[in-house]
Amino acid sequence: MAQALKRPALGVVLYFALTFGMGFYFTFAAVQGDFGVFRRVQALSEKETLTAERDRLRQEVRRMKNLTLRLSDSYLDLDLLDERARDVLGLIRSDEIVIR
Repeated sequence: MAQALKRPALGVVLYFALTFGMGFYFTFAAVQGDFGVFRRVQALSEKETLTAERDRLRQEVRRMKNLTLRLSDSYLDLDLLDERARDVLGLIRSDEIVIR
């Protein structure tokens, strides 16, 4: 007596298909999703860029505060005042030679 091959029940096939589909979905979401690996790498790169820009801006603010202090009424740096007047007004002394 030959026994006919029995096909798996439809429920078992659906169970494995659903399990495989959900596993694929969650794996894809873990890599590509809003909170996935690629987004994390992108956020870390953006953080480094913004940190470098912040540090550059802090240095610029320190420089501007120093220049502002040096030109204030309470502290006057004559060399800086002379430099700024020459730059803004285009003044030169009579003993200087201008090279263009």
